[in-house]
Order: sequence, then C-alpha cells, then structure tokens
Amino acid sequence: MNFDRLNYTNETLKQLYYELVLPRMIEEKMLILLRQGKVSKWFSGIGQEAISVGIAQALESDEYIMPLHRNLGIFTGRKLPLPQLFAQLQGKKSGFSKGRERSFHFGTNPHHVVGMISHLGPQMAVANGVALANKIGNEPKVAVAFTGDGGSSEGDFHEALNVAAVWELPVIFVVENNGYGLSTPSNEQFRFKQFIDKGIGYGMEAIQVDGNNILEVYDTVNRIAADLRHNPRPVLLECLTFRMRGHEEASGTKYVPKELFEMWEKKDPVMNYENYLLSNGILENAEVLQIRAGIKKQIDEAIEIAFPEPEPTANTAEELADVYAPYNQVVTSPSVETTEKRLVDAISDGLKQSMERFDNLVLMGQDIAEYGGVFKVTEGFVEKFGKARVRNTPLCESAIIGAGLGLSIKGYKAMVEMQFADFVTVGFNQIVNNLAKIHYRWGQNADVVVRMPTGAGVGAGPFHSQSNEAWFVHTPGLKVVYPSNPADAKGLLCAALEDPNPYMFFEHKAMYRSQIGQVPNNWYTIEIGRANIVREGSDATIITYGMGVHWAKALAEKMANDYDIEVIDLRTLLPWDKETVAASVNKCGKVMVMHEDCLTGGIGGEIAAWIGEHCFSSLDAPVMREASLDTPVPFALTLEANFLPTARLEATMKKLLLY
Repeated sequence: MNFDRLNYTNETLKQLYYELVLPRMIEEKMLILLRQGKVSKWFSGIGQEAISVGIAQALESDEYIMPLHRNLGIFTGRKLPLPQLFAQLQGKKSGFSKGRERSFHFGTNPHHVVGMISHLGPQMAVANGVALANKIGNEPKVAVAFTGDGGSSEGDFHEALNVAAVWELPVIFVVENNGYGLSTPSNEQFRFKQFIDKGIGYGMEAIQVDGNNILEVYDTVNRIAADLRHNPRPVLLECLTFRMRGHEEASGTKYVPKELFEMWEKKDPVMNYENYLLSNGILENAEVLQIRAGIKKQIDEAIEIAFPEPEPTANTAEELADVYAPYNQVVTSPSVETTEKRLVDAISDGLKQSMERFDNLVLMGQDIAEYGGVFKVTEGFVEKFGKARVRNTPLCESAIIGAGLGLSIKGYKAMVEMQFADFVTVGFNQIVNNLAKIHYRWGQNADVVVRMPTGAGVGAGPFHSQSNEAWFVHTPGLKVVYPSNPADAKGLLCAALEDPNPYMFFEHKAMYRSQIGQVPNNWYTIEIGRANIVREGSDATIITYGMGVHWAKALAEKMANDYDIEVIDLRTLLPWDKETVAASVNKCGKVMVMHEDCLTGGIGGEIAAWIGEHCFSSLDAPVMREASLDTPVPFALTLEANFLPTARLEATMKKLLLY
C-alpha cells in the first residue's frame, strides 16, 4: 500500500492514526464482550475503518453525514461521548434513543449525524434534503451519504443520485464496495464492472479510491468537499475495501473464499498506516504504545459507566409522548371577511398564505412549478416564490419524501405533493419508517406535509381513485387529515403546515371543483383532532369524513321527515375525536360508521370497535358500517357506482333505525 502524505503535517498524520485506531480498538473490545455474552449484536467494520475515518476527518464538523452499520469511525470521529455511545449500543436509557433502537440506528443533531434505518437506501435521499437546504440557504457545505454495494441495488440509490444530479446538490455519495451484500457476491448483485462507470449515466463525476488507504480517502474527500462547497454538484465516490468479519457476527464468513481473506489481510488499513508512520519516523514505537494505552483507558472507563446501567424502565406515558415532537397548537381564528371559493382554491389559498408566513417552507412535487400541478393548486406560485421554493421533481416519490425529511433536519418545512394519492406507494417506506418513527427513535422531528389527491367517483380506475388513508392511520407518528369542505380544507392545511410533525393531508379530487363555500380571507387554523358536528340529531349518528360527509348529509335530509340523524365530520383521522363521538353515541344510541374506503381494514372498523368497548351501555343497536366494496376501484362509471357505498346507505340506515 502506497501512502502519499502530500503537504499534510505530522500532527495531521498522527491525528488520523489516533482516529483510525480508536474504532478498531472499540471493535476488538466489543467482539470480546460479544463472546462473553455482554453484547447482544455487533456489525463489524474491521478492515473498512479508513473510509469512515478519512471522510469524518476531511469534513467540517457541522456538515451532515448519513452513515450505515459499519461506520463506527463516523461516530467516534464526530466525538460522540463514549459512555453514551456504549449505552446506545447496549439499549440503555442514557443512549441516544432511550433504548428504543439498537446498534447504529440513531442520529444526533448536535454531532450532525443522521441515523440509518434498516432499509439501507433511504438515507441517500435525506442527504439530498440536507444539501438542498444548504443550497437554498447559501451555506457552503456538503452532505455525505453512505451505501454499500448491496444497498445500491435498491431503487433509492437511483432516485437519490438522479435528483441530486438534476438539482446540482452538493452531496458525496459514498459506495463502500466490499464485494458482498451480506453473503451475496457482487456478480449476483450487478453486471457492471465498477461503480464509477455509473457516473456518466447520472451526469455526475465519479471517483474511485483505495478504501483501505487512509491518506487517499482523506485527501480525496478533502479536495472534493472544498470544491463542492463553492461549486455545488453531486459526486459518486467508490471506495474499494473488504470486511474481515461477517455481515454481523452471527452471520459468519463461511461463504467467503479463504484466499480473499488472505489477500485483504495484507491490506489492513490500521497496520499498514501504522507501519508507514513508524518507518518514516513520524511516530515512534513508544508513541504507538502511549496512544493505544490512552484509547484502552477511555474504552474501559466508558464501559464501566455504561454497562452497569440497568435496563430501561418502561413508562407508558413517556413512550406515547415521544411519538410526536412536542407541540401545543394555538388556534388562529378566522377573519370575519370571507370569499366564496372552491375547495381547490381554498387549498391553494392556504398553501400560498403559508408560504408567505413561513419563509422556510419548500414545496416539491411533479409538475407543480410552471405547470401549477395537474389540479392547478400551485398555479402562479413560481412567479411569486421562485423556483428554489417551488420545485418540480423527477418521478421519484421516495427520493422527494426523503428530501423533505432532510430539509426538516436543517430546520425547514416541506410540502410534498403526490400527483395522485395512489402513487404514494412508491414512497411508502420513507413515510412509515422514516418520517413517522424518527422522533420516537432519536428526537428528530419531521416537518413534512404530504398532500394526497384521493378518492373515486370520477371514472379514473384502480390506480387514480384509491382511498388509502387507513394505511397511514395505522402508523404511529403520523397525523392524518381529511377535510370535507373549502373552509376546513384551508384551516386544516394551515394547521398541518404550522405543526412540526409529519402529516398525510387527503384532498378528494371530486370535491376540488364541486364543493364551494365561504372561506375566511386570512391565514387561520382549525384544531387538529377536533371533529365537527355538521348536522345535529337525536335518532342516530353517522360518523364519517371526506366525501362521506356529503353523502351522509344528503341521506339525513332525505329521511328528515321521519328521523332526526346527526352527522359527525371527523376531519382529523389521526388523532380522531373520541370525545365528540362518545357524546353523540350517548345521545343518539344508534350509530353508523361510513367511509369511501373499502370496508375491510378501513378505519371505520377501529371506530366501531372503540364505540363497542367504551360506549356499549349507551347503544340501542349494534354499530353498523357502510363502505365501498372490497375490490379495486373499477373504471366504468356503472361499476364504480356499485363499488361506492352511496346506493347502500339508506338500506343500512333503515336497518339501524328499525333495530
């Protein structure tokens, strides 16, 4: 291995040695503790330390890094306190995630490290969001995201690189090419020869380095980062390396040919660099012993602090409280002055006024800039707010939602428009595993609103008509809103954009231009989690939301000569208003829960179950449900009409009333 010190001082070379030995010695200690049963799991990066260490040392301390399992050198290089780091690895309360995460699945904003999730790829999109914030804010900084040769097979790799190239974001995408994705060799992962061959396809520079050569990694990243800070663009950095342990210790290494270990053992990044320093008189043997003794003392002292700590004591109130970022909504009242608006115009108005109110709000979505979006919600926004804040995106929902999270990490707000709610499936992982869980995991909020044009009734078929709100109501950490009228749509959207937590905001396409009403002119908010009684009654209650509100009102009016039916518009589906529902059930005694979504697994089942459990003594009949058929949404209007619940509502209500 050839080392070129270039113009680096002896002090720099010695510091790199210290930073390289520290994670190696921690690893060696952890492997001993693992065999002793004192550590439950370990992902070893032995043999790959030069990549993490070289990169961490080359960057400025306030530049964000998105590491993976085997990047211990990132965490030690960012000076995380070893007692807290070891407590984290042991699942103790004093760690960075209060015992809620294992291993390196955590982040720490003070140290500018963003924790991974097990899905490997999503952190690259988060790096894009951080880099976008840097670019918008004119901060000369880079972001770095790690992936492995195996993880690069995921779609997130393509989406993130493509977006970074199109937007010219200052990101370094690091591929640790160690030849295996767990046990699967590279020739079963991809057919190209080397990752740098991919650069031209994305329109970006690609560089390959010896990932075991600490000076080569350090100098290369030093030069790249210095350039990108003033000439923003992405760079793909391929680091050739090899891991000398299994994917994790329980995996073993039997699948790796013996000769590979023999070859790479000679390329050990720590011993080769140590020998170079000794042979060139930069370090003396006594200094090596002194450095290693000092590190051993640090490790032993940290273990003595972290390991005796007892297992976390479960506190249900604390667990529930940490699902969302702390936020106490203060409702802003609507003005007396109103203007008649369609629902689509009310949403546009709320979005526009929120852009004026929050200068850190960035809008992203397909065709939302000059074209104004397929439903024209953002028409004219580019002219008013500029292309930096109103951004057309490639067709890559996962990358854009991840970028929204990256913006949030830098203190921005993000609105991501799904062109149709159906398309959210492509970004599902980012929503349910990254946005929803990140505050509970390590205290980072996700200030992202995902707008979802949803619903059937317009003959759009199975891929443009789904009602998929139940998927997200099931996910702790999200808030889910579904307005039924223009005034609520504006007030609830403004409230969602103000709240630092992640929202799924559903907008029924068929109501965009059919629902018209008086909308307050000012920026105002509506209480999240508070239902609205849109029609009072005493004989039965219909609990619904969205388009269901209008179906329920029409049914109540039709039956008004004989029965007095109360209609509750939930408005917020997560959290939903149990107090208002309970009061109505206790008053009326008979309940129908109705929604446009399919019956099975819809949130109506959850509400009905809650009523049965908590309001049973007030019921005069079984809780009844009505919803769409358990089929995909058909295209032909006759089939779609049969799919929707409207034709079945009256019969179900009569059955309920006559019970």
